[in-house]
Amino acid sequence: MNSYELSRAWFEFSFNNPEKINPTHSAIYFFAIEHCNRLGWKDKFGFPSQMVMEALGIKNWRTYTKHLNDLIDWGFIKLIEKSQNQYSSNIIAIVKNTISTTKSLDKALQKHSTKQSHTIVSINKQYNNKQVTMNNRKAEFNKLLAEHKEKYPEKMLDEFESYWTEHGPNDKKMRFEKQTSFSIARRLSRWKSRSNGTYDNNDESYTPT
Repeated sequence: MNSYELSRAWFEFSFNNPEKINPTHSAIYFFAIEHCNRLGWKDKFGFPSQMVMEALGIKNWRTYTKHLNDLIDWGFIKLIEKSQNQYSSNIIAIVKNTISTTKSLDKALQKHSTKQSHTIVSINKQYNNKQVTMNNRKAEFNKLLAEHKEKYPEKMLDEFESYWTEHGPNDKKMRFEKQTSFSIARRLSRWKSRSNGTYDNNDESYTPT
């Protein structure tokens, strides 16, 4: 059994027993795995209490002992020889047959991943629907605007269309849709009258104020 399999078994146990475990259990267990790995995966090895406590920032020996004993009781660590105090070493072994028969964590992670995927799809669908709907409304606006192409210059119609169909990335409505009332014919007439002959010179543009 390698460190990945040990880690997998531990987190499966943690997921199924959240009321039992806390971060100190995980810290001690993974420090034991790391220490065993550095020693070449010995079957049994010294696990000095003081060294572990200093490495993990555990201040109280009784706190350390309690959590180590929990790991022993749960079958993740085997106690070969017990230390007499915090200055001596326990002799322990990593239990290598700690394989969970359930897959609760796998199922939970898969369920979460699927749910997250559905959420993203839903957001994209809403966004795409919004874009399609707005594009349809814009096309309808341009269709109505095209009815006036014989009366007004093309440049004026282009600028009129660009101005009144403008919208922000989060807007649900275009500028013309935010008006209390909107008549294309009346707005075009007003646009032309306020341009003061701008469109007699194709190099100039008019922006309403």
